[in-house]
Amino acid sequence: MQSFIGIDLGSTTTKAILMDENQEVLGRGITNSRSNYDTAAAVSKQEAMIDARFTLLRRELNKSSNLQDKIDVFLGDMERNFRREQFLEQLTDLEQTCIGNVTEERYKDKEKIVKDCLTEVLKRVSEEAAALFAPGATRKSDFFRDIAGARYLSIAEEVAKEEGISYDLLANIYDKAIIEVENRPPAEDLKGKFLRGLQNLQKETKDSGFNAGDFDVPVNDALDMEMEETYVIGTGYGRVRLPFSKEHIRSEILCHGLGAHLMYSGTRTVLDIGGQDTKAIQVDPDGIVQNFQMNDRCAAGCGRYLGYIADEMKMGLHELGPLAMQSKKTVKINSTCTVFAGAELRDRLAMGEERADILAGLHRSIILRAMSIIARSGGINDQFTFTGGVAKNQAAVRELKKLISENYGEMTININPDSIYTGALGAATFAHRAVMEN
Repeated sequence: MQSFIGIDLGSTTTKAILMDENQEVLGRGITNSRSNYDTAAAVSKQEAMIDARFTLLRRELNKSSNLQDKIDVFLGDMERNFRREQFLEQLTDLEQTCIGNVTEERYKDKEKIVKDCLTEVLKRVSEEAAALFAPGATRKSDFFRDIAGARYLSIAEEVAKEEGISYDLLANIYDKAIIEVENRPPAEDLKGKFLRGLQNLQKETKDSGFNAGDFDVPVNDALDMEMEETYVIGTGYGRVRLPFSKEHIRSEILCHGLGAHLMYSGTRTVLDIGGQDTKAIQVDPDGIVQNFQMNDRCAAGCGRYLGYIADEMKMGLHELGPLAMQSKKTVKINSTCTVFAGAELRDRLAMGEERADILAGLHRSIILRAMSIIARSGGINDQFTFTGGVAKNQAAVRELKKLISENYGEMTININPDSIYTGALGAATFAHRAVMEN
């Protein structure tokens, strides 16, 4: 099977789409963007391939009439166990890296106790893996750094107190090691992880009457299916750093315009708010870009700005939208400049304004800035498609709908659950066209 891959290297996350010869999307992958862009590209691509294997597995399972009522549960359980195996593999790498960085020259008489503490910390983190990936377990993030880091630092504090050594020392060792681990993509042994996951599932379900062994054949058939990496196109904020030749790179404007068109064929105006920039794009009925505008010189009003606000308020980025939705009024915010936002935020809080009302004002300010960029690109033409990570923020969506209605009347507004993959989808389509249409 030929496969065509698009990689969108953003400032905060890197996304990948894998499609087949028929332009059907088989897999999606996402990872934190890193200073090592080669690694970010490799990891997102690997994640898309993993997702594609699950798609192929579903196809194989659909061929067995006696398994139809078990497919969704089985696939969910398989993914849990696969992710657990992946987590444990990276945790082993983290332990080896942490301990390897503790040398006699640097730590002298503390070398043994520091290594013993590191071993104990990571042993306890490892013991929690079963619960972290148990049925019904919830995690705030699926990124290794987020899961492992939170538990490592919490347990390291406990162990440091028990052993009478500095917690900061253990934290500093982790900070150095996690960068090294992140810059090494997980091992490519996908089949091994799948099969170990299947074995784990068999143990989990041995007393339930659910026989994981019934799935051995379709699992092996899906894993053994050849998937050739035919052509790859890169795009996004960091595309110039992607490990591709110029022939394999496309403008993010072209990719986002085409991706939005593929998601919604009636799209005429696209707004993409990502981590580092805001793009307003006008496309024709074939998804070809007619005009565009981008924010100038800084990341004001983008995802990075929201991240900064979240840090100032000591909240998670995902918590901003829900809190803003609880507002009773909208506080007017005068600046979307990241440099001055913190000061204004603190001033508003000191004046007694509610956090929810301040956040409502911040979201409105962001969308007002986006509306100005849209106006410079040619305004809004029906249909309108909103993409990028900020499209998942319900407060931003609320303000966008209000302002579009106020300025342009009723419009069809499209927001796809997979909108963060829009640029990667356009890139994968360019990859498909490079081979199949030549």
